[in-house]
Amino acid sequence: MSFKDLGLAEPLLKAVHDAGYDTPTPIQRQAIPAVLAGGDLLAGAQTGTGKTAGFTLPLLHRLAAGHARKDSKGRWAIRALVLTPTRELAAQVEESVRTYGKYLKLSSMVMFGGVGMQPQIDRLKRGVDILVATPGRLLDHHQQGTLDLSHVEVFVLDEADRMLDMGFIHDIKKVLAVLPREKQSLLFSATFSDDIKALAERLLNKPQVIEVARRNTTAETIAQKVIPVGRERKKELLAHLIKQNDWHQVLVFTRMKHGANRLTEFLNGCGISAMAIHGNKSQGARTKALAEFKSGELAVLVATDIAARGIDIDQLPHVVNYELPNVPEDYVHRIGRTGRAGAEGEAVSLVCVDEEGFLADIEKLIKQRIPRETVPGFQPDPNERPQPIQVGRRTLNGAPRGAHSAPRGGHGHAGHGSARDGRGGGHAPRQGQGQGQGRPATARTGTGNGRPGQGSGRPPRGR
Repeated sequence: MSFKDLGLAEPLLKAVHDAGYDTPTPIQRQAIPAVLAGGDLLAGAQTGTGKTAGFTLPLLHRLAAGHARKDSKGRWAIRALVLTPTRELAAQVEESVRTYGKYLKLSSMVMFGGVGMQPQIDRLKRGVDILVATPGRLLDHHQQGTLDLSHVEVFVLDEADRMLDMGFIHDIKKVLAVLPREKQSLLFSATFSDDIKALAERLLNKPQVIEVARRNTTAETIAQKVIPVGRERKKELLAHLIKQNDWHQVLVFTRMKHGANRLTEFLNGCGISAMAIHGNKSQGARTKALAEFKSGELAVLVATDIAARGIDIDQLPHVVNYELPNVPEDYVHRIGRTGRAGAEGEAVSLVCVDEEGFLADIEKLIKQRIPRETVPGFQPDPNERPQPIQVGRRTLNGAPRGAHSAPRGGHGHAGHGSARDGRGGGHAPRQGQGQGQGRPATARTGTGNGRPGQGSGRPPRGR
């Protein structure tokens, strides 16, 4: 099957071809016709499956086939709203909108916290067809009366599971309260927990349900292994593995922001180029780290779970769990960043005795035992006893089986930061303050003039 078989308009097919894609992924094959049909959709898709194009392409098709309208203030009305949990993901989605919509007369904008509101207000005054936003900043604008959501025709809730993990359920309810009752709603989630099902019942009307791959499974192209190690020797072991194996482009996960900083300092001291990315980093630092990591200049990117949600890199060879997540589903999210599109990848977990309970939970979730492999010189002391694990203000006991997991809704993820920090969660690469492309009367085009944030048509990062 090709994209031509899915019923998309010719300008979209041309943009997809320009981006180098010919064959839709499984989620795209199912989601695109479902969205084009106009009904609500509940879609289960893990990171790296191509879900962003799965909703942006039919969204663009539907809006292009419809008619623009004016809002109460005489501006071009917002016709589609995409809500995402983090700044990075918002930027990534809006970039896809511009990439695939470059031959259409539709405009888009990305909106998130951490930057000034006035440039966003100025951009809204010029009219926007498609708004991609994080919840906190969107509600800030609504409360100040600077945007009108009463004409939204399509609403997309992306990475809904992460939204709930980050405590956005009340913000989501506030957004739903100001959206029109009559609209098409699309909910995408990596997992279908009871909370997600409850949210879907509230948001969706007789939705079509699609799910690619089995729930909470890991790709067969990912070689997983666990390396047992003493808690105090993890840093040395990681540096040893990177140097010994000549690893490049290694994405390393820690639970906490301060842990990411300490590990980065250690690796740099060992002559390994590393940078950290998390909620406390300035936008300039985050942009620099992401850009250098993607270009290959930076060997190691140390990230917390929330900050990593916007990282989309083709053929990322290595993911290392420096610390296991205390929520097992996050293991699947983490390692899903390697082994994409048929490429082989490797996921290595450095596990100390404190984390044996977390490991047991993960293996139960993915229904397989992860192979163990010891590294000579780094074997853990058999007499080492487990200690409680501190995550934010919470103390977790990761060792004893049966009494170690954090509650699903309240795990203290590294990278969450404050509520306002979580609402942004990241940074948009080279996208300024969401100053989308202008809307000249003669050409309401998504290509703009090439300035940052004005639809410059940069190549997409994967689907």
